[in-house]
Amino acid sequence: MRILVLGGTQFIGRQIVLELLRAGNAVTILNRGVTADDLPPEAERLRGDRDRGPSGLAQLERRQWDACIDLSGYTAVHVNASVSELRRRVGRYVFISAVAVYGPARSGPLYERAPVIEAAPDQVTDVAGDMYGRLKVTCERIVREVMGERATILRPQIVVGPHDPTPRLTYWIRRARQPGPMLAPGDGSDFLQVVDVKDVARFATLAVKRDLSGTFNLAGERVTWRSFLDLLAPREVCWVSRPLLERAGVGERDLPLYRPAGSPRSGLMHVDHGCAVNAGFAVTPLRSSIEQVRAWAEAANPDSQALNPHIERRLIERQAAAAIKSK
Repeated sequence: MRILVLGGTQFIGRQIVLELLRAGNAVTILNRGVTADDLPPEAERLRGDRDRGPSGLAQLERRQWDACIDLSGYTAVHVNASVSELRRRVGRYVFISAVAVYGPARSGPLYERAPVIEAAPDQVTDVAGDMYGRLKVTCERIVREVMGERATILRPQIVVGPHDPTPRLTYWIRRARQPGPMLAPGDGSDFLQVVDVKDVARFATLAVKRDLSGTFNLAGERVTWRSFLDLLAPREVCWVSRPLLERAGVGERDLPLYRPAGSPRSGLMHVDHGCAVNAGFAVTPLRSSIEQVRAWAEAANPDSQALNPHIERRLIERQAAAAIKSK
């Protein structure tokens, strides 16, 4: 099949392109060409800037593909231009959205039919902060309205894997290998859920191959933080209570992936993937994802800093003092 990928050189997009090529497809990618890529030469490269609207897609004119996978659609400007340009020249349009469309849900499970947050106005182009999820809602609406039954919406959970540019998983993996007691948030009973980048790539490829229509949550195993720490196997763990963390102003930026039960967006750690599984989605065990990221991080040495070590030590000391005081 002839597949057009909008984006396609970094992390999720890179993995999707590699999976499409492995499956024997002819792949064309369109992006700005700002970042060098390590994709195989058989992937055709086109250049375009989606921030410019229709004029940024000039290299797509008079071309046809069996399907398009849209990884770089973040605003109405992007998606209005791409679906208008491609509506008559692609078969299926697969849009990569996110579970962020469910907003600050405090509980789950979240099914595809769950309410989404208010869509962002079409003129909004600032993707920062809480606007990200609202913009994805806007983009989903545009894709469905224009492409109809030829639209496929994928809503991945937090994606992890080799080449992840964020420290979300690499921080915990690396910290577990370092000396000294490791801060673990809460009491171990909160939940964590991510999805492996290879699972996302395989399902996106499957959606194209089987011409799947509809909306699908893509999520992996849901485990407690105690189980997660057992997989990381740090030398020494100190569980620091949620109240102590909150008083110190330590949040998700410092402790990636930690969303304590009942807090804003904690429901995003309970995303149901039953529809995708019924359609062929396969889940990589979290242990395997951790092992693959660990091997990559040891070789690539990515930036994985999150919680400041001085703050970590101070919190561990305060937790120890509180434990002594309570006796």
